Amino acid sequence: MTNKDSFTEYHPIINFMFFIGAIVCGMFYIHPYFVGVSVFCAAAYLITVRGTKAFSILAGMCGVFIVISIINPIFNTNGEHVLCQLFGRPYTLEALLYGMTLAGMMVSILLWFVSYQTVMTSDKFLYLFGGLSPAFSLVLTMILRLVPNYQKKIMQISEIRKSIGKSAGDGTLRQKTEHGITVLSVTTTWALEGGIVMADSMQSRGYGCGKRSRFSIYRMGNGDKLLLILMTLLLTITLVCGAKGMASITFAPTIQMHGSTMVRIGGLIVYMLFLMLPTMINIKENVTWHILRSKI
Repeated sequence: MTNKDSFTEYHPIINFMFFIGAIVCGMFYIHPYFVGVSVFCAAAYLITVRGTKAFSILAGMCGVFIVISIINPIFNTNGEHVLCQLFGRPYTLEALLYGMTLAGMMVSILLWFVSYQTVMTSDKFLYLFGGLSPAFSLVLTMILRLVPNYQKKIMQISEIRKSIGKSAGDGTLRQKTEHGITVLSVTTTWALEGGIVMADSMQSRGYGCGKRSRFSIYRMGNGDKLLLILMTLLLTITLVCGAKGMASITFAPTIQMHGSTMVRIGGLIVYMLFLMLPTMINIKENVTWHILRSKI
C-alpha cells in the first residue's frame, strides 16, 4: 500500500529546497541528537509516502546501522573507556558511539534520497534547471531515467529467457555465466539503440535550433509562498545553530559537547520542525480526508 503524498503537490522549488536542506544538514551535523532526529523524521516521512512498503526498506537500513556501528570500533580504537579487548585491540565506548553516529548519518541520508526519488520527478528537475542549462538538465534526467529503465528491461529479458530454461540461474556455472552475459549484452544493445533513436528524433524535431521554449504546469500559490517562508526561516535558524558548533561533538579521547545546552536544544527543536514539515503536511491531509469521508 502506497499513501498519497501531499507534499509532492507543492511547488518544485519547495520540494527541492527541503531535500537539499535535509541532506546537507544530515551530512554535516555529526551529533547523536541531530542524527537521531534526522533518522526519525526521514523514516516517518518515508512511511507516509511509501506506506507498508517502507518497512522493508527500514528493516534493511537497520541492518546497515548495526553492521557499521559494530565494525567501526574494530578499526578505530580512540577513546578512554575500554569496553573489551577484541582481536587484541581495545573496543572503546567512544568509538562505538562514533560508529553509531556515522551509521545513523548514512541511514538518514539514504532514506532522504529514497523519498527524493519519489517526490522530485524528472519534469520537476527540468522545470528548475532547464532554463539555466538545458543540455545538462536533459543529460542528467536521461541518466536518472536510464537506471530504473535498465533494471526493468533486464527483468523482462530474464523472465522471457527463464521460460525457455536459459536464465542466469539455470544450468552449470559456465552456462549461468553465459546466460547472464547474454542478458547484459541484449540490454546494453537495447539501451544504445534507444539512444540513437532518441537522438535522431530530437534532431528531426529541431532540438538545439533557435531559442528553446518551456512549458510548465507549476504555479506558486499563496500556500506555497507561506510554506517557503516558513521553511526558509526554520532552515536559516538551523544553519546558524550548526555554524555556531551546536550540532557537533568531540568523541575522542572523551565525549565533549560544545556550546550552550539551551541553544542546542532550541536548534534541535527547530531542526526537527523543519524535517517534520512534509510528514505533518501528509498527516494533516490524511486526517482532513478521513473527516470529510466520515461526513458523507
